[in-house]
Amino acid sequence: MTPMSELRAAAEIPVSRRSAPLTWVVVALACAGQFLVVLDVSVVNVALPSMRTDLGLSAPGLQWVVNAYAIAFAGFLLLGGRAGDLYGRKRMFLVGLALFTLASLGGGLAQAEWQLLTARAVQGLGAAVLAPSTLTILTSAVPEGAARARAIATWTAVGAGGGAAGGLVGGLLVDGLSWRWVLLINVPVGAVVLAGALRWLVESRAGDGRRLDLPGALLVTAGLATLAYGIVQTEADGWSSAATLVPLSSGAALIGLFLLVEARTKAPLMPLKLFRLRAVSSANVAMFVFGSATFCMWFFMTLYAQNVLGYSPLEAGLALAPSALAVVLGSKAAPRFMPVVGARNVAVLGALVAAVGFGWQSTLSADGSYLTAIMLPGLLIMLGSGLAMTPLAALATSGAEAADAGLVSGLVNTSRTMGGSLGLSVMSTVAAARTGGGTSAEALTEGYGLVFRTSAGVLLGGAVLMAVWLPRRVGARA
Repeated sequence: MTPMSELRAAAEIPVSRRSAPLTWVVVALACAGQFLVVLDVSVVNVALPSMRTDLGLSAPGLQWVVNAYAIAFAGFLLLGGRAGDLYGRKRMFLVGLALFTLASLGGGLAQAEWQLLTARAVQGLGAAVLAPSTLTILTSAVPEGAARARAIATWTAVGAGGGAAGGLVGGLLVDGLSWRWVLLINVPVGAVVLAGALRWLVESRAGDGRRLDLPGALLVTAGLATLAYGIVQTEADGWSSAATLVPLSSGAALIGLFLLVEARTKAPLMPLKLFRLRAVSSANVAMFVFGSATFCMWFFMTLYAQNVLGYSPLEAGLALAPSALAVVLGSKAAPRFMPVVGARNVAVLGALVAAVGFGWQSTLSADGSYLTAIMLPGLLIMLGSGLAMTPLAALATSGAEAADAGLVSGLVNTSRTMGGSLGLSVMSTVAAARTGGGTSAEALTEGYGLVFRTSAGVLLGGAVLMAVWLPRRVGARA
């Protein structure tokens, strides 16, 4: 065995003597963890009015029910990914899921605003530790190639389906039980997944004896959390206010300082050499751009269905259910095309299909029909999303060494999360500028239409970027 092959073999050391579990069991557990993380981003939105009535939440408190989770999640993703590499992927999966489940119980039983907000922040922390481990466990269990592409497709479909199902699940729970069950439902599901992970997952970690880069961890966590805080502040204060500009500039400065520290550290949290890998850098930029354009679709289509067409929360969730099926179809179809035409071309095709869907959706009217204003364009958008996200995730995780698998998985989730958060804030500003403060159905429709045209333009630009920068096939390290 050559020294290089010995090094690579040592990078991924299983530390459990238990026989390897069935691959489908590992994939199922990883996908279940990812489903919980993504579902919780969207399921709470439907319950916000009921939370406000029951707990007497203030207007800022209502906003922070969402923001506390989002900021903690975005801030700790990279740290959670590296912790899995150093301390064990199974261990971090269990720690993250346990935190998430206990925080869900605390939030569901909350009797005061501060209790709910604390629980949501701890949920976000648990999700940030859990999410990178789900993808790393999956890619470690399935060898690179067609089988891994199919597994990543399932992970992508389940994650996207969790986001899509949030409105429907939230509507059913709020209407049938109470707002508390949008959080409490995580407890029995989390307990079952925890039991399965304890029984079937095999531990693995990077085996090179590195310690956690504490200065880098503190800087990147503070920087990402501060950036996320600045982004969410734009909704209330706009882009030009001090409340927005100060955290945005501070977050950017902290990230810059983090990069300087990493360039001088012997065992960095984020080896900057990763960005010299074409697959890692290009796929993460593409993931950021794609997320910034598509994440807003669920938000604005829900608003259009309720504020313009007069749907109830449950009806709005049901209206978007076909789109959830479309993203599953696109995610599962992508691995079939990737060996034939290449991962890059499948990602470009997905971006173009989604752009056509957004272009169609931008023609919506104040008296639009469900079929042509919501269902059919939504199907195209989510079909394209499934086609694109699977090859992007496969490319991003194929370019790095096994010892950096958790970190790369955290980077993928960070790119998608930060892109989605920034895109939603920008698109909210775009919609508000077009409506000019108007609240009529016609004014709101014009604002939503401009958002969808903007998303279509971003996706067309993203398709060009992918075509010229992404490697053609998975496994390219150039």
